[in-house]
Amino acid sequence: MAGQGGKMTAQEHWTQKGAVKLFLWEKCETPSEKARGTILFVHGSSMASQPTFDLQVPGRPHSSVMDYFAGLGFDCWCVDMEGYGRSDKSRAINCDIANGADDLAAASDYILKTRRCGPMLVYGISSGALRAALFAQRHPERVARLALDAMVWTGEGSPTLADRRKRLPEYQRVNRRPIDRAFVRSIFTRDHPGTADDMTVEAFADAILALDDSVPTGTYVDMCSKLPVVDPEKITAATIIMRGEYDGIASVQDLVAFFERLPNPDKQFAVMPGIAHASFQQKNYRLVYHILEAFFTQPAPIYRSGH
Repeated sequence: MAGQGGKMTAQEHWTQKGAVKLFLWEKCETPSEKARGTILFVHGSSMASQPTFDLQVPGRPHSSVMDYFAGLGFDCWCVDMEGYGRSDKSRAINCDIANGADDLAAASDYILKTRRCGPMLVYGISSGALRAALFAQRHPERVARLALDAMVWTGEGSPTLADRRKRLPEYQRVNRRPIDRAFVRSIFTRDHPGTADDMTVEAFADAILALDDSVPTGTYVDMCSKLPVVDPEKITAATIIMRGEYDGIASVQDLVAFFERLPNPDKQFAVMPGIAHASFQQKNYRLVYHILEAFFTQPAPIYRSGH
């Protein structure tokens, strides 16, 4: 990793979405005004942002993806969606995907004004990919490049969602569902056991459960009963679809159909070998970093048809 030689800084931020208070976390190694770009990381259904993107595991080099990209000179941000982590949990709502896109609108507005940066590099995983895609659909001027990891579009052919739908009536009755260590471990065994090491899984569980013992049901309800919630034909940013070899959240056919409809010719589809669902916590996480780094640092095309 080509570090910038600066001092790593970490800073918490807070912003408002109406009356809702949202927590943001920033890491950068160089003064933010000199950053190579601004990355906004978007978490999934069952955990807050810092456990996902700033996980520290002794003996696991560059375990934190935020540290890794900050070391490359990027200004790295993540945000706890409403109902997760340190953000507000007071409203009696289930915090669905559309609500998460609202959170990203509020977070991005704060980042753009605070750091006076240009359009951002946005990465979302699982339901975070859906939140990020809907945000990009609504606010194309704020997104320079969009990375969608563990994405699902219609849900057709998804074994994970087929199993999850068995509990849909339960999720529809309540705004929050309990999580525990056994649940976190199940994330790493449901698709293909062995893709993550036990030490990382336990550290991930520790970090998640230190912040939450329950999480909103909205993304599960949406993914089980309301897909599709995004329209690929309305996403104009350069986009990469990142799909783990063993990930059961979506079929390859579902993702290819989404990919084909993306209007921007600057698009990629990456299959990640040996990866299941939680990419940054897998044994092959450095492969994920490499794919994301290449996409985020890709030179702009000099020639485009019609110019």
